[in-house]
Amino acid sequence: MSPPGRSLAGKVILVTRPREQSEELVRELERRGARAIVAPAIELAPARSAALTKALAELAAGGFAWVTLTSRATVEVLASRLDPRDVRAKVATIGEGTAEAYRRWARRDPDVMPKTFTTAALARAFPRGRGRVLCARADIAPEGLEDALAAKGWTPLRVDAYRTRTPRSLPPDARAALRQGLVDAVTFTSASTVRGFVRIVGAVLGNPWVVCIGPVTAREARAHGFHVSAVAKPHTIEGLVAALERVLGRSRPVISR
Repeated sequence: MSPPGRSLAGKVILVTRPREQSEELVRELERRGARAIVAPAIELAPARSAALTKALAELAAGGFAWVTLTSRATVEVLASRLDPRDVRAKVATIGEGTAEAYRRWARRDPDVMPKTFTTAALARAFPRGRGRVLCARADIAPEGLEDALAAKGWTPLRVDAYRTRTPRSLPPDARAALRQGLVDAVTFTSASTVRGFVRIVGAVLGNPWVVCIGPVTAREARAHGFHVSAVAKPHTIEGLVAALERVLGRSRPVISR
């Protein structure tokens, strides 16, 4: 990212990503003068299952033509269980963050990464062909990717790579800022962060802006009654920060959940 100014000076922004994935967004917000409060609405835990163990062994044995990586968490699960040389398949990723995590670990680029960072775009970008495709995903990831790959001739196998849980509550500083109506904006980076936030918090005081990283996340936020102020474009942390810079220069929204 280019050197920022103080475009977000004095703003209080809630970061609902899992704590271990919040560093980059927090850093960029703080560089622009904002107070970034980490308020994880979900927690991620690696899956421990015979199905995943078997699938990774088959991947290392060359049993798959492709593997799809739809989040940085999926890359981290593979990295905890395999050597990069064990990924004996072509790799398709969603999003620059996932691709960069894969590059750092495997020391090579993914073979496919769609310009739009959604599973629908990945399915469209995926080539036609035959063979097995390992779809290692979150336990709550929506259906659809596997059907789209099957329609192109592939034989997909979906396994849970990690599980998503909702924390009992937000950290004290996040609860206090929300209770006092001090939050200027809430950021959502996945549909699951929206659902987790709603379960934990419910109503929000102060009419904060709601800024989402992509269209799927925004659709989930609207479905839960939020007025979405902006959607990042591109659907990256950089795009999310730019969207925050745009909306926080306006007057407060008048519609909120």
